[in-house]
Amino acid sequence: MKASVFVGISIDGFMARANGALDFLPPDGGEPHGYEEFMATVDALVIGRKTYETVLGFDTWPYGEKRVFVLSTHPLATAPSGATVERMSGPAEDVASDLAARGIGHAYVDGGITIQGFLRAGLIQRLIITRVPVLIGTGIALFGALAHDIALRHIATRQYASGLVQSEYEVVG
Repeated sequence: MKASVFVGISIDGFMARANGALDFLPPDGGEPHGYEEFMATVDALVIGRKTYETVLGFDTWPYGEKRVFVLSTHPLATAPSGATVERMSGPAEDVASDLAARGIGHAYVDGGITIQGFLRAGLIQRLIITRVPVLIGTGIALFGALAHDIALRHIATRQYASGLVQSEYEVVG
């Protein structure tokens, strides 16, 4: 199974404020920057519980009919009508293996702890990181401590009129 990350961060590397707020990100994602095209390539999403709870506060469910697997050991809040949500738990390796056995070919991994866990386990193949032109000073870092370096190969960098700068990388080791 292929696993990819598509995430927006502040210039200083935070994907959310310390309280989980995303108010520094452009409303509705800002100008088109490849999200819809990326979503068309994924079969399902793997997100953490906190990300799920944040998304439940959005005006509309952002994942359409894609299957969403929420990593949590706690019961989940009820999903919106039309959403396909399932709770899972366990090490990233077991989750990935289970999803592959279910026929998931490409998963979109989101949420700080979830991304970090999949990255540490060597399960992420592609990173698309969009930097928003703002410094927020503190918050939830995209990357946590690593036991060893993870080498990346730069694929492309794109700049948008709003100031968004998006870089795409392939994980090579």
